[in-house]
Amino acid sequence: MSHRPFVMWPDRILRTPAARVDEVNDDIRAIWDEMIDAMEAMPGVGLAAPQLGIGLALAVVDASEARGQAIRMANPEILHASEVPREHEEASPNLPGVSAMITRPRAVTIRFLNETGETEERDLVGLWATSAQHQVDHLAGRMYFDRLSRVKRDMLIKRARKHR
Repeated sequence: MSHRPFVMWPDRILRTPAARVDEVNDDIRAIWDEMIDAMEAMPGVGLAAPQLGIGLALAVVDASEARGQAIRMANPEILHASEVPREHEEASPNLPGVSAMITRPRAVTIRFLNETGETEERDLVGLWATSAQHQVDHLAGRMYFDRLSRVKRDMLIKRARKHR
């Protein structure tokens, strides 16, 4: 299946908080399917709807080895984050050609509407937790490089422009 193109930084939608989803229906499930296709095509371990130009609070995460284990989330929110940090090199198809080491909590508890429309809470650890936090940032209109110092962020964006 094909997917719509990734929105390129600095498109406004990447800085706009996503709209909450009132109900999970077939249209929402179709968007999740498209997002999973886009995530697999990168390949990546997560994707938020605004990355494809869709201003809804939808995200998918699949950090499994075998793949095919995607968690579909509407309105995800982090309820608890561990104090133990984890460093991971993060990137985004919205700003290709660059990445940065980002420190985030190693584990989180996240609440969301699942694909049946029910509220679900999950404890995620490691790459699952990192990806979920990365997607929640996207849904709030933040990019991973916003977690860098101003100097590092400016250097990363400058490198990305050269890459284009």
